[in-house]
Amino acid sequence: MSSPHSKSAPVLAVLAALDAGKSPERTMLRDAVRVLLADLSERAPGRSVEVRVPPYAAVQVIAGPRHTRGTPPNVVETDGVTWVLLAAGRLDWAAAVRDGRVRASGIRADLSGLLPLWTSDPM
Repeated sequence: MSSPHSKSAPVLAVLAALDAGKSPERTMLRDAVRVLLADLSERAPGRSVEVRVPPYAAVQVIAGPRHTRGTPPNVVETDGVTWVLLAAGRLDWAAAVRDGRVRASGIRADLSGLLPLWTSDPM
């Protein structure tokens, strides 16, 4: 089993790069996206909303009617940097949707009540 520190290392590396005004390393961004999507899956298990962060990963979350074929009726899609910022509480959901950084369709596709997922503050 991974330690919490090893799981948070990619998130911390991406946030540090962004804070320094740099683009995060692709592998670190990929790993951070996957860690945070896994956290979302644990927090909101289900299969009624598909959260896509291309090209890194996609997960189905939130309890409700299960989607099995074709385009899901409830979809959230964003880029990796935006996802990390949202999940780390550095970007507001409503602002990201309004600015077009997040595309959310369907009645269940509002993740604002689940965010932020992660914080760098010690517990």
